[in-house]
Amino acid sequence: MNGSSMRLFSSEHDDNDMDVVNDNEEDDSGPRSRSRSRRRNEDRSSREQVTRSATSRRNRPSSAPVRRRRAPHQFDHTKEEARPFLDDPKAVIRAYNEQGVDEESVELLDLSRCSELNCLTPGSHFDGDSLSLDDTRVQHVQFKSLSEIFPHCENDFSLEFDRNTAFRSELRAALREDVFDSTPMYMNMPDKKARQVLLLPDSSLQGSWKCHVGDDNNPARMVKLTKILREYLGEGAPTGDDFMNAIGSLCGNNPTTHWIDIVGVLDRRVPHSWHQDTGKCRTNKKSKEADRFTVMLGFPAEDHYNGVGVFSHSVKLTRERWASNGDGNDEAPHPDNEPIVYSGTVEDKYIVRPRFSKGREIMLYRDVDVIHSAPDVAYRSSVMRFM
Repeated sequence: MNGSSMRLFSSEHDDNDMDVVNDNEEDDSGPRSRSRSRRRNEDRSSREQVTRSATSRRNRPSSAPVRRRRAPHQFDHTKEEARPFLDDPKAVIRAYNEQGVDEESVELLDLSRCSELNCLTPGSHFDGDSLSLDDTRVQHVQFKSLSEIFPHCENDFSLEFDRNTAFRSELRAALREDVFDSTPMYMNMPDKKARQVLLLPDSSLQGSWKCHVGDDNNPARMVKLTKILREYLGEGAPTGDDFMNAIGSLCGNNPTTHWIDIVGVLDRRVPHSWHQDTGKCRTNKKSKEADRFTVMLGFPAEDHYNGVGVFSHSVKLTRERWASNGDGNDEAPHPDNEPIVYSGTVEDKYIVRPRFSKGREIMLYRDVDVIHSAPDVAYRSSVMRFM
């Protein structure tokens, strides 16, 4: 290798390699060699001082505040507060259950005077008429039993649902499959693996609860569900289509017919995320007959369960909270499929943690009477929402 190629090679390496190469080119004896050696030592000392200075600047604490990066769901919570895993979620639920707070005793919140909550959804959102606690029509949260809705089953519906894990699991799985196989968005999927993944019990699924019973052009939709209901409930059990329509009818007049099976976050604590699903409950605000409800069917995590963590948490409002319906202004009506989202926190004295139990399998509320959130600690298989 000649001198020029040696210098080219050495330029691609660090300064210590350069020194070794140059030393091999000439003898180390003589004044010129000592002079070069002295200059190299001076250069190396200068470079080390510059490096130490740069390192010192990098390690020096900055006076400017460091902005904390947070995920969207965290709002003003730290990472540790936002989603810490729980060693024993059931123990947390047990502590809530032991408090024994009655839903009716929870204080009402005047949203117009609550500075801790801010509405993040653009548009007009206004307070309606004051609610009267003496008027049963406007109860903030109501409950119904499966036996009340389906009283003619040979085996009591609520009792079987309460004591039989297999029944609940098979009912839920059959219902999900029937909805999946009759929903255009899913039914034409060529990939069978995608179907298997979407139908896993720990995944959420959505579609419509509406079934066209008695229509010759629309054969029975909920075939698998019918089979499970009749197997466990015997004579008088509803068909799958009747089951869906009966629970969906609790939504009242002009429902959206939207259905979703929600699993949510399990085994950890999450901050409440307060919202309204639509901010509406009637097609015409002046009509007293057109009330529209959100309906939830709970699936507990264990048999004979009596406690919280199945249904959504809610805050009861002193006055109805409406989204814009386009009446009397230039704004377009707030879409039915877009929630109204709030940021901030609510004092615990305002939070309703509804109990699930035998005879309280179904929860109803009007979307203008409450703001609600997924449970801070969920303890359930899922909850199905009908709208």
